[in-house]
Amino acid sequence: MSVYTPGQVVEETGFSLDTLRYYERIGLLKSIGRNSAGQRRFTQEDVGWLGMVRCLRDTGMPIVEMIRFAELTRAGEHTVRERIALLEAHDQRVRAQVDNLREKQAVIRSKIGYYRSVVD
Repeated sequence: MSVYTPGQVVEETGFSLDTLRYYERIGLLKSIGRNSAGQRRFTQEDVGWLGMVRCLRDTGMPIVEMIRFAELTRAGEHTVRERIALLEAHDQRVRAQVDNLREKQAVIRSKIGYYRSVVD
């Protein structure tokens, strides 16, 4: 089983050490194992979970919902339907954000086209 130092996890995930400690403190990240010297050691499972957290965070999921998702995931298979509902609601919000950005992008592209027509 591979183990990772906090520094390696920072490099792998892009989260800062402070963020990792914060996520552990609020329960978003399960309690991290430690070596005999008391230093944190992350598993591949921890790093994979942080990848999911990164995705949720980068797509704007509120921290309270991320914590709820983490709790449901740790609670076991009987929570799969709740996890699906939570992720579907988030997906709807992400879809709305993407649609909004596409509309704004169309306006920007139109303006670019106008300016190109002026300089030609």
